[in-house]
Amino acid sequence: MKKSILAFLLMVLILSSCNNTKKEEQTTEHDSHEITVVKTVTDENHETTQVNSALNNNWMDKIQLDSGAKWLANIETTKGVQKMKDLLKARLTNTLTDYHNLALELTQAKNHIIKECTMKGPPHDNLHVWLLPLMEKIDALTVTVNIEEAAKIKDSIVENVYTYDIYFK
Repeated sequence: MKKSILAFLLMVLILSSCNNTKKEEQTTEHDSHEITVVKTVTDENHETTQVNSALNNNWMDKIQLDSGAKWLANIETTKGVQKMKDLLKARLTNTLTDYHNLALELTQAKNHIIKECTMKGPPHDNLHVWLLPLMEKIDALTVTVNIEEAAKIKDSIVENVYTYDIYFK
């Protein structure tokens, strides 16, 4: 948990230190509530960089098994991942709004996983290796403005979520 907060703060610091920034607001409706997403764009290539970063699966080189076996995860984490799988199967994503709504629901499931996690030690460390890139992907899906990129990000999220079962039980 401390590592994810530190990573988030570092990302905010890096983004806030960039020159030539501007803010763009995008408003979508979700369950009768308006949600405004504010994204900071440092240049025309920043959004593409964010998408490319979100599609990166280098985390698979860093995650480890427990002496060849799966790590034991707490039940709440496994249920949260199952919720994500259910969302990815059930939610149609035909429009950009559909992708943004999916991202919001995945964020809620991710937040539940973080809140309910009781794992410690190496299992917890490896969960973070799996979870942090997923968080980046969900964040990228939240702010994408292009359906083609949204589809690529969703595919990467699906791959990330389903590899959970390779490393955790």
